[in-house]
Amino acid sequence: MRRFSFRPALTLRGRQFKGPRGWAGKPFHPPLTDVPIGAYLLTGGPAVSVLAAFTGLWDWLRSTEADTQARRTANAHAWTMLSVTTLVLVDIALRVFAFTDDQHTPVVVRVPSVLIALLTTVGAAIGGTLTFDYGFNVETAGGSPAWHRSEDDLLPGEERPDGAEPQPPPRKRLVR
Repeated sequence: MRRFSFRPALTLRGRQFKGPRGWAGKPFHPPLTDVPIGAYLLTGGPAVSVLAAFTGLWDWLRSTEADTQARRTANAHAWTMLSVTTLVLVDIALRVFAFTDDQHTPVVVRVPSVLIALLTTVGAAIGGTLTFDYGFNVETAGGSPAWHRSEDDLLPGEERPDGAEPQPPPRKRLVR
């Protein structure tokens, strides 16, 4: 029995290219968000967050329908993360222009930093809800959102080798 399967996660073969949104099942937006979150401590974070915002906007324009829960959640995610980016720019400006010679971090700089951390966590949770709760912009390889057992790598656009419909795994009963 094989223990690892990297190829389906890394291949673009069989995936439809969707412009600035990325490829079906491999969007640009989620990985671009990791860089700003990790780099908000540095000045590179806001620069990459512009790319994350652009790809997120493109997802919003092309993928959400007005008056849906997904659109409302995407709106909340966008405004939260735009607020984070604005606070990061303010934080950087304070550190670079107002408190360059201080030997300690003044409260006026610590407060935006704490707000940035809290809002980033909230924004990431909202974005995760889009993916994990609503399946927003999720395009699975097998045509089913449920995980299914297979010893074969199932790539986008391919049918299961045995021709069977994908089945969710059997539920394990918890013993109390």
